[in-house]
Amino acid sequence: MSTRTRAAACAVLAAVVLPVAVVGPAHGRGLPRTPVAAASESDVPADAARAALAAAAAGAREQVRRIALSGLPAELRTSAWNALRSTRGDAAIAEWLAPGGGYDLAKQRLRDTRTRNRQFCERVVATHPASFAPATRAGAEKALKGTDADRAAFVKSGYAQAQAKDRSAREAAATEQQAVRAKDREFVAGLAAHDPGEQVRVAAQWALRPGAGDEDVREFYGFGWVSGGALDLEGHRLRTAESEALRHRTLTLLLRAAVDAEEALRGALDAAAARAEAERAWQAVAAHAQGAETAWLAEQARAGRQAETWRGVQALARGSADELWKRMADPAGENERSWSREEQDAVGSAAFWQDILRQAREGGTRVAG
Repeated sequence: MSTRTRAAACAVLAAVVLPVAVVGPAHGRGLPRTPVAAASESDVPADAARAALAAAAAGAREQVRRIALSGLPAELRTSAWNALRSTRGDAAIAEWLAPGGGYDLAKQRLRDTRTRNRQFCERVVATHPASFAPATRAGAEKALKGTDADRAAFVKSGYAQAQAKDRSAREAAATEQQAVRAKDREFVAGLAAHDPGEQVRVAAQWALRPGAGDEDVREFYGFGWVSGGALDLEGHRLRTAESEALRHRTLTLLLRAAVDAEEALRGALDAAAARAEAERAWQAVAAHAQGAETAWLAEQARAGRQAETWRGVQALARGSADELWKRMADPAGENERSWSREEQDAVGSAAFWQDILRQAREGGTRVAG
């Protein structure tokens, strides 16, 4: 993207914050509304249209706040916090979400090899309990405290070497020599076929691959299941953050076009053509908002299914005396809470887009006369 193109995009996106001073601050989670009584009758349509722009600015800020408070990688969270703390207010939020802005730059840093190596080590520490994989856990912790070269070496060969050491230790321990029960293996097969998380399904399929033995199933219960769950959660967060950033970019452009078209309707020489253009502009906003609301309702359902699944796993783990299951209770509970938060965030996002849809339909009604 050229410097001129990016500057133009930022200017358009930043334009959504100008009406905020007119309509006043938002209260609670509701979208900002302009008191009609405070304006003359001729100003009511313009104020109502600008209220939609202010609502978009408020929604964009809320989305950036969610990223800052989320479990997303530190690069995204830190960048989001910097935008929120900027003295330039909502203009900084608009520029952060704009093409080539802070969000895109943070995403680029996620693709850096050093960042990916660090994230891998962090994930190992979070998902490999010392009680089951002490060498692997210790190796990841040491790499995190070391240099970029240390982390690269752990990813390249240290992880596999530590895993082999842990496996040998478990095979030598009498308490780990008990055969995996048929029902435990069947449960893994059920996850491989039906778990709502793609990465959990992949981990379960790997544990049951041709030639795999009891130790592969033990490793699935020991860390593979939790690792797959962590990847599923991380993937969900990255995907929804990316989709919502794109939606907000599009919303600001569509709203600006709709407001301009409605304002152009006043005193237009060809009133019929101007009215038709304004109607089309508000219809485009409505279609975009409806699509976003539908997408978030689907995300709500997916997150709810994940939360329910992990809730069931936690109940099974708490009710089992088997070592395979015992260590799953705490991570299953944490995953359930994480997915429940994702479900509630989806509810809030869907409500935002539903309100934008309402305002867009009101705009279409206004310009239709």
